[in-house]
Amino acid sequence: MSVQRGAIILVDYPYSDRTGSKIRPALVIQSDQLNQTLADTIIVLVSSSKTRFVGAPSQLVVDVTTPDGLQSGLRQRSVVQCENLVTIDQSFVLRTIGRLSPAMMQINNCLKATLGIL
Repeated sequence: MSVQRGAIILVDYPYSDRTGSKIRPALVIQSDQLNQTLADTIIVLVSSSKTRFVGAPSQLVVDVTTPDGLQSGLRQRSVVQCENLVTIDQSFVLRTIGRLSPAMMQINNCLKATLGIL
């Protein structure tokens, strides 16, 4: 399955200690060109846990009560955590549930904050 940048996907997401995984939403951040030519893609974690939201510039809130938030396919207010980057094989993608609207694709600023890019 080839995924597209900005897609919100369901993925078998690995725990950071590699002891297991959990099916959860994630945002595809890798370019479409690389998604078509490579078997892997780069994703960031999406969480609805209130404890995960710390208001950092590396995070983007998705409010599902707004028209832009509805396009995401998420069921509840969530935070895209750009500080939690993972490269996965695209075969771990179960399905696409939505996408970030062009207005919400300010994700580039969050990635710059995560990586310390000016």
